[in-house]
Amino acid sequence: MDTEQQSQQAQAAGEFEREPVPKNALLGFKSFIGMYAGEHCAGTELMIGPLFVAAGVSAFDLIVGLLVGNALAVLSWMFLCAPIATRSRLTLYYQLEKICGRKLVTLYNLANGVMFCFLAGAMVTVSATAVGVWFKFPMPALTDRLPNSVGWVVAVAVVGGLIAIVAAYGYKTVAKFANVASPWMVLVFLAFGFVGLREFIVATNTEIHSMGDVWMLAKTHIWKGGEPLPGQVKFTIWHVMFFAWFCNMAMHIGMSDLSVFRFARKSWYAIATSAGMYVGHFMAWISAAILYAYQLHLDPADTDVLPGPLAYRAAGLAGLLCVIIAGWTTANPTIYRAGLAFQALSPKSSRFKVTLITGAIATIAGMFPAIAMKLLGFVALYGLILMPMGAVIFVDFWLIRKFGMQSSYAELSGKTFNWAAGLAWFVTLGIAWVLVKFAGVQIFFVSLPGWFVAAILYIVLSKFYQKQLRPAAAQ
Repeated sequence: MDTEQQSQQAQAAGEFEREPVPKNALLGFKSFIGMYAGEHCAGTELMIGPLFVAAGVSAFDLIVGLLVGNALAVLSWMFLCAPIATRSRLTLYYQLEKICGRKLVTLYNLANGVMFCFLAGAMVTVSATAVGVWFKFPMPALTDRLPNSVGWVVAVAVVGGLIAIVAAYGYKTVAKFANVASPWMVLVFLAFGFVGLREFIVATNTEIHSMGDVWMLAKTHIWKGGEPLPGQVKFTIWHVMFFAWFCNMAMHIGMSDLSVFRFARKSWYAIATSAGMYVGHFMAWISAAILYAYQLHLDPADTDVLPGPLAYRAAGLAGLLCVIIAGWTTANPTIYRAGLAFQALSPKSSRFKVTLITGAIATIAGMFPAIAMKLLGFVALYGLILMPMGAVIFVDFWLIRKFGMQSSYAELSGKTFNWAAGLAWFVTLGIAWVLVKFAGVQIFFVSLPGWFVAAILYIVLSKFYQKQLRPAAAQ
């Protein structure tokens, strides 16, 4: 099949995987509001909100940290990711292939797929906690790393298997499932917050006459500060701000959402991400945190972070359904994306079978509660691993020609592994590991300097590496 035939097939499918998106396929602003509001108000929120409470954060640190951190995340989409996406209109993977070469992109796909599997596994864990309410089998505690009951293993296996089957049937099925479920989930999350707040008011005999009274209740009973629970890192305003900013680092600074915003008519459409940040990563986190804080208020020894029981106590059957579906709406597209990343390693393999195998890996990961119970650290690690390639793309698109070098070096030279990009990735991760392991820097704070390290390394290494560029390729 020649290139023209491939191009025609891609246009017919509406994917444009190896060519710029044409003008007649561009999408309006509303498309992005709905997508981001749905994707970022999902299963992860039910784990992250309570983990803030477990980290001993204060009310001021949480609210201000979330306001600033989420704003920085939106700005990162608007000024780092979307401008490149709307100019090149290429997928992340094709853009990386032009810069890095097919073999390096294959390695990136492997890392991306593995991280997606673990993230999907955490979402399977979330959904399984709702099943545990019905069948009353022992569920993991905050400090557990291994499965603690046969019932837990069976529940995760069943839930994960069903999610994998839905994902294997393709993106249309995944999107249809999410579009039906997402709108009412936002309302249920909002209800969680109001129900939890009402329970606190009743339990503490607090009289509410103004927002000042609500704020005093939040400071003294919900986010009290103090020491974190055993096994958790103490969170300050800086932890909250950097976590809110970088929990989606892979998507904005890491440039994964080039694949999304290549369909946007204007780069400013990236402001639509605020619908996800301030609905999901603000309102939903706060609502879930209130439920967990109330659980601790009732019994300080009950430190288990289990979304199922939390939601059931607040909203009964509707709460349980929300937990199950919230996990599904996150895990479905995540497993689908992981399957696509793994399929790139073996293009001739059936996407259906690859996605099922990917779902099985995610399900096995979900049986180990350590991933979900340490979700704050895992999400930070996920962004860190993929972040250097975002710096490479940024430098290659905006800066490298100003230093007298060629952009899209792998495409021009015919190389399949751009060592300048590869070493920038590996060395940055090595430096980050040293800082965390030996210098005592927490993982939440290494990504920001890491981005600049990766950018500088790519420029310096390219200066040496591109001397190999053949004169004919540069013409």
